[in-house]
Amino acid sequence: MINISSFYKFVEIKDLLNLKSDFKKFLENYKIKGNIILSLEGINGTISGEKNNLDSFFLYSKKKLNISKFDVINESISKSSPFKRLKIKLKNEVVPINELVEKDFLNNNKIEPKDWNKFILEKDVQLIDIRKDFEIEIGSFKNSINPKVKDFRKFPEYFKKINNKKTKIAMYCTGGIRCEKVSSYLKKRGFDKIYQLKGGILNYLNSVEKKNSLWQGECFVFDDRVTVMHGSKVGSYMICGGCRSPIKKSEELSMYYEKGVTCPKCFSSKSEEQKKKFRMREKQKNVKEIFASS
Repeated sequence: MINISSFYKFVEIKDLLNLKSDFKKFLENYKIKGNIILSLEGINGTISGEKNNLDSFFLYSKKKLNISKFDVINESISKSSPFKRLKIKLKNEVVPINELVEKDFLNNNKIEPKDWNKFILEKDVQLIDIRKDFEIEIGSFKNSINPKVKDFRKFPEYFKKINNKKTKIAMYCTGGIRCEKVSSYLKKRGFDKIYQLKGGILNYLNSVEKKNSLWQGECFVFDDRVTVMHGSKVGSYMICGGCRSPIKKSEELSMYYEKGVTCPKCFSSKSEEQKKKFRMREKQKNVKEIFASS
């Protein structure tokens, strides 16, 4: 079995290039794969490997970042690694909203998964999903608001519509980090009743039994699992090779589905030239996989 850890920490990082180099060497030595973002305001990532190796990385990274703990670590287990390689990216922000997080404005009003159901059912709470539109289509909390935002940078425009800064806002996202950014943004502008689901949807799905859950559908994750359900079980979606959209695995039966080429969502919008190009790419991919397994 492979262990998977999603994590983030808001902390000032000055020497991004050297830190990237140090992390890359360590992670490769410990055979850890995944995606990590290093930024001026902190770190965000999801990695997979043997549990002892992941534990070693977290000890190492705490020393390098001079921190005592991460803001959030969500853990799960999979039969295989959801990553093919290791990627470490450098960015100005861990989540782009055109504004760095300041520690004084981080949200302390985090609701534990066991208390979340009761809290969001309160009449004066406005429940908002802080994810992209396509993620919300796959799954969301009952009666939550979909801001219909395709670019995270557009969330400030959405919140300008909320005139009453005393509005009691509860928000959630996949692992919590996007909520941290939005919470910080709102607190700077005078909103004082901002709450978020601690550890995000992933923490909720690992902590609350399905029979007691207010979650409907599946949760999109940014790795080869595509979606997860309660208990971090792999969901029923896959990624279309043509448009990179998540689609139900059952859509493989559609006459518009061609592996690596099209799905019902993009069949009509892709030109014959594009389909030809995608078929060639899929053929090359299959050849590589054959050589890799031989």
